[in-house]
Amino acid sequence: MSQSAGEKQSGAEKTPSPAAPLIRLTGIAKSFGAVRALRGVDLDIRAGECLGLAGHNGAGKSTLMQVLAGNVLPDEGGLAIGGEDLTARYGVARARAGGVACVFQELSLCPNLSVVENTRIRQPALKGFGWRARAGALITAKLDEIFPGHGIRPTELVSDLALGQRQMVEIASTFAATGEAPRLVILDEPTSSLDASVAAQLLAFVRRFVGAGGSIILISHILGEILSTCDRIAVMSDGRVVDLRPAARFDRHSLVEAMGHVAAHETGEDGEAAAAERSAAPVVASAATPKGGAIRLEARRGEIVGLAGLAGHGQTGLLVLLHNAAYRRSRYARLDGRVAFVAGDRQTDGVFPLWSIGENVTIRSLGALQRFGLIDPARSRRLEEDWQRRIAIRTPDMDNNILTLSGGNQQKALFARALASDADIILMDDPMRGVDIGTKQEVYALVRAEAAKGRTFVWYTTEFDELKSCDHIYVFRAGRIVADLPRHELSERRILQSSFEDEAA
Repeated sequence: MSQSAGEKQSGAEKTPSPAAPLIRLTGIAKSFGAVRALRGVDLDIRAGECLGLAGHNGAGKSTLMQVLAGNVLPDEGGLAIGGEDLTARYGVARARAGGVACVFQELSLCPNLSVVENTRIRQPALKGFGWRARAGALITAKLDEIFPGHGIRPTELVSDLALGQRQMVEIASTFAATGEAPRLVILDEPTSSLDASVAAQLLAFVRRFVGAGGSIILISHILGEILSTCDRIAVMSDGRVVDLRPAARFDRHSLVEAMGHVAAHETGEDGEAAAAERSAAPVVASAATPKGGAIRLEARRGEIVGLAGLAGHGQTGLLVLLHNAAYRRSRYARLDGRVAFVAGDRQTDGVFPLWSIGENVTIRSLGALQRFGLIDPARSRRLEEDWQRRIAIRTPDMDNNILTLSGGNQQKALFARALASDADIILMDDPMRGVDIGTKQEVYALVRAEAAKGRTFVWYTTEFDELKSCDHIYVFRAGRIVADLPRHELSERRILQSSFEDEAA
């Protein structure tokens, strides 16, 4: 579902602060080899405001925030906190002492430790006898404050939590404090793994935090979140700030244009004849949830089938069932064709971190790249370059390590891996998480074009707008499919209603 639920925040609360800057960045420049990530960025962050940071993947947003967090030293430029020039001695310790805290897109929790143990790492003041109880009380109180009804136990291993729950723990442990609360919190794609209701809880907390005098930098590719939550919006492109104005002076169209993209028209019906043709096509994938239920998923050749509902209610599990059915018999799922899987949790299930970008793209297509039983380097290079161009992977060299890419560009590489393969059925686990609006529009068009050629897509997404590209949508609740909506009946209200209705209803 869309995280546009954050648009419900009151505009009356969002009055830009006239106060002097809390932090001032001046002429910040940074290069990584031949890649110029930042090209002289000037930016002020004020106390008591939420500053939105928008831009395409690779625009320099995350690098700039790494500089502000003290993790990356700039090649040029200055940084001052509270009017004090800290350029010469700035680093992680100085950033923390200045009240700067970060929630980055790639989560930093230790998966082999519990929630409470991760809290202890973030809060070194929690030590001595009884620290576990104090840490448990601290993180539970902050989770309750930000995400009421979260259902996370402090003794749980992080590896046992769903991706959205890990995001919630990361956020709560950053805002939790044993002493003075952080003055500035950087939120880099904080809602990318959250469903609409949980995202709305976070954005409401952001406004409360700002209202109490704190500062937030919000990076999001969900434009509704930026427009509804922020006081000012800075737009970055190719390592520079190219636009900076109050949020009230942007709308969706002008924000997309400032980012260097052309706003796409909403996708409408594609005609009764085409819809009828797809509904008569053979079923190539079907599945029932292990928890039962009267509705069984069916996907026909050439269809785009959406999976919706609150995060963690069985959508990813059903995709895994379908994927496994391609390799062994299953009493829950059946698949007729070759399959590819696009993971949403790219760090755990997606990228091969020791390999190059090109190797990550071509790994699913090795059979087609062989010549006389060996991989043909020329064919591999052509495939890499073709998909770098088609999906706009921003890198000067596909031989670079995959981790040199921004998070959104890593996700593009995973998408390219699936689309470049010979798969008839593509399973997508929230694949556009953290991808910029321009690339999203291009990928949506690419998915529709591939479906028109006969490919089938089963697409779990937490963004409502993405469901508009689907032929019909299955809504999940408590591990079961509870609704099957054709596209003409799709509305955010119907999705939410199905997600929250009582089982007896």
